Amino acid sequence: MPELAENNLEENKKKCLAMVAAWNRWELKGIIDHWADDVVHYSEDEPVDTPEMIRRMEGGLQAFPDLHLDVRSIIAEGDRVTLRITVTATHKGQFGDLEPTGRKVSWHIVEELRFEDGKVVEHWDVMNYLPMLKALEMVPAEV
Repeated sequence: MPELAENNLEENKKKCLAMVAAWNRWELKGIIDHWADDVVHYSEDEPVDTPEMIRRMEGGLQAFPDLHLDVRSIIAEGDRVTLRITVTATHKGQFGDLEPTGRKVSWHIVEELRFEDGKVVEHWDVMNYLPMLKALEMVPAEV
């Protein structure tokens, strides 16, 4: 039985890395296909429905069309996988009220995904946008 559990851990990690690869191809369907129909998303601990999550993802790609995710670490335990990610991108599209600046930016993400029957059933993310906000001069550099 422990071997089966270990295989599930490795399979879940592979699925997470496949979703990251889909992000890096700017192919949202390659992410969404891994979600259960009733997946529950939490962003900064607030529930977000799937249509809103997709809108946020599309908005990110419009504002930062060359974004690239770099997985710094990945840990799997039980039915969960956690990733620590650094995102780099160029601000080429509208971001909130800010017109494109052409500036290179980065931010950091921690993602936790819970799997059931090979699909993501719960998803949490925590974003550290401070490096990006500084680069875009939306907050003072000394913050």
